[in-house]
Amino acid sequence: MAVMFRVATRRSALALAQTRWVIEQYRSMNSWFAYMENQIVTEGDRVQDRPLYEVGGKGLFVKELERALLDEEAEIAVHSMKDLPGTLAPGLAVMAVPPRESPWDLLLTRDKRSLSELPKNARVGTTSLRRQLQLREARSDLEFIPLRGNIDTRLRRLEAGDFDAIVLAEAGVRRLGLTVKAVSLERELVPAIGQGALAIEGSPSLLASGNPPIDAFVRSLDHADTHLETNAERAVQRALGADCVTPVGAHAQIDHADRILEIAGFLASNDGKRCVRARVAGGVHEHEKLGQALAEELRRALDAS
Repeated sequence: MAVMFRVATRRSALALAQTRWVIEQYRSMNSWFAYMENQIVTEGDRVQDRPLYEVGGKGLFVKELERALLDEEAEIAVHSMKDLPGTLAPGLAVMAVPPRESPWDLLLTRDKRSLSELPKNARVGTTSLRRQLQLREARSDLEFIPLRGNIDTRLRRLEAGDFDAIVLAEAGVRRLGLTVKAVSLERELVPAIGQGALAIEGSPSLLASGNPPIDAFVRSLDHADTHLETNAERAVQRALGADCVTPVGAHAQIDHADRILEIAGFLASNDGKRCVRARVAGGVHEHEKLGQALAEELRRALDAS
């Protein structure tokens, strides 16, 4: 008889696509489990008229899912890694991180213009301070207009002419299989911490003590290098004490030829008047220390700016 495996997820189209991808990976590895989605509307989903940093930050997409885990209403929760706060609820951990999708941001327009080709004083839809401040470094004339809602809503508003351009994470566009007119901002923007990666969260003690124990099964979807890279990025987040109003980005990448880990970072003051970038590199076994070192370098550069 199959064992019920409950997966907590948000109800957005992207969250469901990500969760169903995870379920299909697990289904292909083990036929003993039947799967059920525990769809949850989070506070971040309910509040659509204000920027996240005004109402509590990215943790608003996570805490209800964590509550479902702690109340034993689900075995695992599937998150976009970039939505996770630096510290998880006590008793919970990231059990697995599947292979990463693209970490980069995209500039979407109605005619596939690049950043330099946008008209003067172009209206750009994004609520992210991280994106706004880095784009302003390249184009000080841009006007930024808050943009919340699901990806379909954002695309409709672009096509309706509400904006000259909008910025989206490339991973979300790919996971939904959308065809868009877009240019990569890889050269312009340091991405959000964890962007493009999924996090499978659960309670290690509960998963190990179940009947049958399923902790090893959950961990079987883990991609070691992606987990290491995102751990390094999250070390930057924790070392900075970054919260919902901190404009910060980090991107870690392993050079597979010599197993060197390089991390690029961006940090701005909360008022957006000072912005700095930095980069560190070292052995992959030092990923936590490298993240902390990058955080210290960014903090030092910001204080000196």
